Amino acid sequence: MDIKQIQELIKFVSRSGVNEVSLEQENFKITIKTNQNPVYVNAAIPTQVPAAAAPAATVAAPAPVAAAPAAPAASTASEDTSKYITIKSPMIGTFYRSASPEKPSFVNVGDEIGTGKVVCIIEAMKLFNEIESEVSGRIVKILVDNASPVEYDQPLFLVEPI
Repeated sequence: MDIKQIQELIKFVSRSGVNEVSLEQENFKITIKTNQNPVYVNAAIPTQVPAAAAPAATVAAPAPVAAAPAAPAASTASEDTSKYITIKSPMIGTFYRSASPEKPSFVNVGDEIGTGKVVCIIEAMKLFNEIESEVSGRIVKILVDNASPVEYDQPLFLVEPI
């Protein structure tokens, strides 16, 4: 990884609102941390990417303030989604439901998930980030199509708590 790629990664981290990102390649490890307070979408769903301990490059960036609605965004007049928890994207990137096209999806509608279960992958700057659930429940609705671009804080799944 050259200095230009590191600078691009630092810019991406500061724009995305993520507090910490770790990258590990063959003989190279980097962790980028921001000095901003964690942003929580819902008390049960922190929007942080887990990271391993590694040498750190610290970046001071202003915290982007995102409006976090209390109710899920994907509701229609005929269904009441207020009882569901929304799993939101912790970063900007491309959403994938499986590890590769020939592999099965991580989760489908009706699947029960637990805390720490991988629900999707978001690719950002050629890095594939496994997104783990912070809640236990049953997947009610998948709100994003496979291989679609997603924004920071965009709803991905509706989960019925169990």
